Amino acid sequence: MELSQEIRDRFMKVEPAAIGHSIGRGFMRPDIKPVTDAMKMVGPAYTVRLTARDSSALYYAIQKAEKGSVLVIDRAGDHTFACVGEFVAIMARDCGMAGIVIDGPATDKLALKQDSFPVFCTGFSPVTTNVTGTSGEVQVPIECGGAAVLPGDIVFGDADGVIIVPSDYMPYLEAAEKKAADEARKREALRRGQLYTRREDFDVVKFFEAHVQDALNKVKKECRKQEGTER
Repeated sequence: MELSQEIRDRFMKVEPAAIGHSIGRGFMRPDIKPVTDAMKMVGPAYTVRLTARDSSALYYAIQKAEKGSVLVIDRAGDHTFACVGEFVAIMARDCGMAGIVIDGPATDKLALKQDSFPVFCTGFSPVTTNVTGTSGEVQVPIECGGAAVLPGDIVFGDADGVIIVPSDYMPYLEAAEKKAADEARKREALRRGQLYTRREDFDVVKFFEAHVQDALNKVKKECRKQEGTER
């Protein structure tokens, strides 16, 4: 899915968490995190599956993916060999990629931390993949961090982790923008000295003290009586 620059800019002003709290799937495991907390990215997925220790498909992807793409890498269960390091990240950046997500480790941690190019991974490893040209696939359905990812899916990540934004993204984006505006107002109120002691949208105390479960049990009992199953 292509994203206009306007839509990209709007996504970059909100947080994945503002969308993530309202989706039931499409979120990667929490162990996939950016190299530094300041890294943030959004873009359509260009999917890569790397098997064994061959990373040739990744180099192909970097050169073929549309500018603004996020390279999403399925390591096929390998958590030992790093397929992305300093110069792979530089190549991806210079080819116009928006970021890289790896379901596995990266390498060259210190160098990656000095660059602002977004790299998300599960950790770091001193051993790496090689370019043998013997395996690998691109632009196929993959799994990354427990999430199914299709070519073109919108990938959105920041310090909290990575989500796959639903294809009908506009209602989610608009809701996230409203949430961001509400939170900005709340922070300003706190700055002025207001105390934050209760939720404004749900009276939890009233709910729990209303004996809701007792009422539900009573309704269930009446339903069973009407069905003739109560004994």
